[in-house]
Amino acid sequence: MQSIDADVAIIGAGPAGLQSAIHAARRKVKTVVIGRPDQGALVKAQIENYFGIPRIKGQKIVSIGLEQAKKAGAKIYEEDVLKAEKVGDKFVLHTDHETEFTAKAVILALGISRMRLNAEGEKEFLGRGVSYCAACDANFFKGKKVAVVGNDSMAAISTVLLTNVASDVYWVTKEPTVAPPLLEKVIATKAQVVKAAWPKKIEGDQRVRKIMLDDGRVLDVDAVFIELGAKGSADLALELGIIPDPNGLISVNAKMEAEVPGIYAAGDVTGRPWQLARAVGQGCIAGTNAANFVLYGAGEPE
Repeated sequence: MQSIDADVAIIGAGPAGLQSAIHAARRKVKTVVIGRPDQGALVKAQIENYFGIPRIKGQKIVSIGLEQAKKAGAKIYEEDVLKAEKVGDKFVLHTDHETEFTAKAVILALGISRMRLNAEGEKEFLGRGVSYCAACDANFFKGKKVAVVGNDSMAAISTVLLTNVASDVYWVTKEPTVAPPLLEKVIATKAQVVKAAWPKKIEGDQRVRKIMLDDGRVLDVDAVFIELGAKGSADLALELGIIPDPNGLISVNAKMEAEVPGIYAAGDVTGRPWQLARAVGQGCIAGTNAANFVLYGAGEPE
């Protein structure tokens, strides 16, 4: 396992995360960004309402932002954070590449999780076998047959978790995009990996009974756990002792501070409007104040 010490660790490589990195690193504190810049919502967007830039592709902004963050001195790690914890007066982050980051301050900038599958039957069976959180609902399906849908780290983590509870676990994936150590953990379990397939329809009566795949296969299951993407900011906040609101949003003050000293949040996870301008502005504030926290502690300047 690789261990990396930092002053400020930013989870998320979107506009809020990268702007945080630019401002933190420019204050000469050791700054790391942990995230997958190619998977954010901005990458696929066409931006036409950002001040001073009439029209630009989101992918271009992310690319420029990455270079700016690196030039400022931040280090970028294209990994997914699987677990976060507070140990003493520091924060420890564990990733899918078996890297352990230790930091004095953390900025949560991963945006909103719980992405939808948009398959037929998904909405109808929500709460009746369809779930977006294996960690929350696994115990309801002890001894049952379940399917996990997704390609990334959260799907892999959920698959491993469910093998300790369910009788049969299927991981439905177009193609796993997880780090080799995490994939090996899945393979070492009793889970069945169903590759090159994707859900077309979820069927049942009063609850989920089966999932139909786009290659014609049908899986008889009691539950479908939809886990698309990496672990979200709200999930990590819970691990750090922060309670998100019922919508999964994190409450912050004007300095972008969360309720636990040393933790900041910026971007979509703090609420609407979900706009680039807001994310960038909050990233500036969060990065500056996280760096001040490292430099001055409780006596940071106003």
